[in-house]
Amino acid sequence: MPFGAKMIQCKDCELCETDAEGKRMFKCDPFSNIKEPECIAKWQLIRLDMLVASYQGMLRWYGKLAPIQDKLFKYMEREINDLDETERWKLTDPEEKDDEDETEEQGL
Repeated sequence: MPFGAKMIQCKDCELCETDAEGKRMFKCDPFSNIKEPECIAKWQLIRLDMLVASYQGMLRWYGKLAPIQDKLFKYMEREINDLDETERWKLTDPEEKDDEDETEEQGL
């Protein structure tokens, strides 16, 4: 674009429509109907803004899930520890138990 030439503003372009609420809807496609090279840069900024907005929404959602996730992890850890405790008798050798009993009797 030569120096001093004006770029078409999106509001003046026929590929941009404004609804009753003032939201702009862009019908431009960077692969087929871009008017000016600067339109691609604008289109990239719009897409980047949409990406950031969706990422922020995802972070808010994860923030809401974090307390529930912590409670779930604590519950699962408690359940696993309880299961380990109830299954411990299967893992001890009878000989080790006899040795423990003998050392306790000698200590008394």
